[in-house]
Amino acid sequence: MSKPLQRLAPSRMSSSLATILAVTICTALAGGCGGSRPATSPYHAADISGFMPPLAFHLRGPAGQPISEQFVRGKTTLLYFGYTHCPDVCPATLARLSAALRQLGVSADGVRVLFVSVDPERDPPAVLARYASYFAPQVIGVSGSDEQLLALTKRYRVAYRRAPPDAQGNYDVYHSSAVFVFDPEGRARLLVPDTEPAAQLAEDLSSLSAG
Repeated sequence: MSKPLQRLAPSRMSSSLATILAVTICTALAGGCGGSRPATSPYHAADISGFMPPLAFHLRGPAGQPISEQFVRGKTTLLYFGYTHCPDVCPATLARLSAALRQLGVSADGVRVLFVSVDPERDPPAVLARYASYFAPQVIGVSGSDEQLLALTKRYRVAYRRAPPDAQGNYDVYHSSAVFVFDPEGRARLLVPDTEPAAQLAEDLSSLSAG
């Protein structure tokens, strides 16, 4: 069963993945990501402007072609880590993001969701493309080598871990569940928790676009 990594006990994490998790950032910056927004913030999600580095990556995109942050330049970009075999967290999150995009109407054309698979062995480009198509046209499945994925997850202080396979070769992947939002210039602006409803996320994306 897939679980957000921040819910694991520390003893279950390898030392190389003992990074600051998204939920910790969320709590530190916004006094917690649940509940009402801070009085000074126009957003429901945590405002991380100036606290995280701009969007930058080298991954494998549609059709397996190498892509970088230029692939989404000029678009509000949501960055989410997961994998296609995830039975619960990933499909629920992507469904919520897709619902928010529908609420944006025509403005959704200015948004892209990068679904970064941390399970590249089971998620080649064709599998990712088919999986992304179940949700919304703006959802794009991407992945990369372990080195590329580690560089990206370290950049944004999130973590993932693939469990050892069982006798049939099946294995679970533990991963962080938060969603990062970058503005069209690639600046990190919001950290969206898995508790934020689609309607509030749509409001946040609209506010970010207007701001």
